[in-house]
Amino acid sequence: MLDLKLRNARVRTVDDRHPRARTIGVFAGRVVGLDDLVEDLPARTTLDCSGAVVVPGFGDAHNHMAWFGQSLGELDLADAATLDQAYEAVARRAAALPADAWVVGSGYDDTVMGAHPHRDGLDRAAGGRPVWLKHRSGHMCVVSSEVLRLAGVLDGAAEEPDGGVVVRDPDGTPTGLLQERAQSLVSALVMPYPVAELADAVSRASAVYAAEGLTHVVEAGIGLGLIGRSPVEAAAYQLARERGTLRTRVELMVAADNMHALRAHADDSITTGLDLGLRTGFGDDRLRLGPMKIWLDGSLIGRTAAVSQPFCGHDHAVGVYQNDPDDMRRLIVQAHRAGWRVAAHAIGDSAVDLALDAFAQAQRSMPRADVRHRIEHSAVVRPDQLDRYAELGVVPVPQARFLYAVGDTMAQALGPDRTLWMYRHRSFLDRGIRVPGSSDRPVAPGAPLLGMQSMVERLSSTGAVLAPDERVSSEQALRAYTLDAAWASHDEDRRGSLSPGKCADFVLLSDDPVEVASDRIGAIKVIATFVDGVCVHGADAIADGTTSTLPDARSQT
Repeated sequence: MLDLKLRNARVRTVDDRHPRARTIGVFAGRVVGLDDLVEDLPARTTLDCSGAVVVPGFGDAHNHMAWFGQSLGELDLADAATLDQAYEAVARRAAALPADAWVVGSGYDDTVMGAHPHRDGLDRAAGGRPVWLKHRSGHMCVVSSEVLRLAGVLDGAAEEPDGGVVVRDPDGTPTGLLQERAQSLVSALVMPYPVAELADAVSRASAVYAAEGLTHVVEAGIGLGLIGRSPVEAAAYQLARERGTLRTRVELMVAADNMHALRAHADDSITTGLDLGLRTGFGDDRLRLGPMKIWLDGSLIGRTAAVSQPFCGHDHAVGVYQNDPDDMRRLIVQAHRAGWRVAAHAIGDSAVDLALDAFAQAQRSMPRADVRHRIEHSAVVRPDQLDRYAELGVVPVPQARFLYAVGDTMAQALGPDRTLWMYRHRSFLDRGIRVPGSSDRPVAPGAPLLGMQSMVERLSSTGAVLAPDERVSSEQALRAYTLDAAWASHDEDRRGSLSPGKCADFVLLSDDPVEVASDRIGAIKVIATFVDGVCVHGADAIADGTTSTLPDARSQT
């Protein structure tokens, strides 16, 4: 007897051997057969899908789960179009809080508002209390005078961290804007967060993800480092899982700041890593360690990405590196030799060069077959760099939804010629390079269907088509968020397609993302989401142990 049988469905398996189906059989968390192989088998639970579309569960190869979960409880500034609107929002939040509480907001965009908020404006809005507003990029923030005082910036007690900038007015007075690693001056005042609080944040994020059809996500950086929440951050994910509130499979990137010297046997070639030799792959198919995350440069939004030619109309010239390039290169090689897959954050083409050179050096020092090192974002990739990705087997992890969310701003920073190199997709596919779907949430909206739409259309929010030659088909976009996302995590044999023997992770949709008009992909409704054959979203429509019938899928659109 099957545990679950889905019938009367329009199934896109993303398996070229059996691309379409109408029936799926599930036993012990696995797909055991399709169509005639399972049609007549009894099942403990049968779901008549009434023509709903069924696709493999979506994956997000790069997101920030705890950060997003925490932001759900913070002052949301994503819609602040002017500085006055931001200050007014801060004032409203401050009025509702106890006198000594911090005002914490997230998601503001200086390119929309025309400038960053200034500490003087924050002081007036919040009556002198601590205010901490996080830029949508995660690479900068603005704070009030009280935060600068607590951090030791105003009296000169705090040193400006390497790889960071405390922005100042012409007279040398701090404006409240902290860029890149200078943000650690603030985070040191409030971190580490309690594990229980982080577990709550992960649980909130997980519920949103399940509602959007996500069944597997890669958390892009835990522990110490640029966006880490706690040195024991992995414990929060474990706690959420123990509570039963972790609805998605999670792969945890560990920030390279957590690595330290190890004394292993000389034959092991491990000089740097985590205690006990823990590395990529430790854990199970619900929660495990993924790549080592190494930040090389900054962001395009903040014009701090390391580029080979100066940004247009900006005083940051060619951006910044997070640390000394030689030190970062050595760190990548050491992580490779310790058995890690490496995820190098590289936005600008100069940072991409550094990552590619380091991966090549790592393979020369210790060859590892099919390791699948990654370059996170791969935002500005020159034509001459494309073949190096293919030659080295490096996985690019761009975020197509950035094109809509902040594409116009990025194009202005790069100019028309380099805009053609921005967040490529088709050029990688043409060289046989697989591109996983990802969001970088909460930097940009993370719904996979929205990401697919941007892969196909490449529209900015003003309607401009950015690098039109990089557009892909809707079928390729679906593959990016399913099989290619699984492949990037070395999971293509376990998930990513609805093939017999693979995990029963799938999503029921109101329409077919391959067949609808491209401008409707993002509006498709997620009816239900299953992980290991268990419904984690939409269970109200499914009665366990019975035969249930969904409403006609066409009414769900």
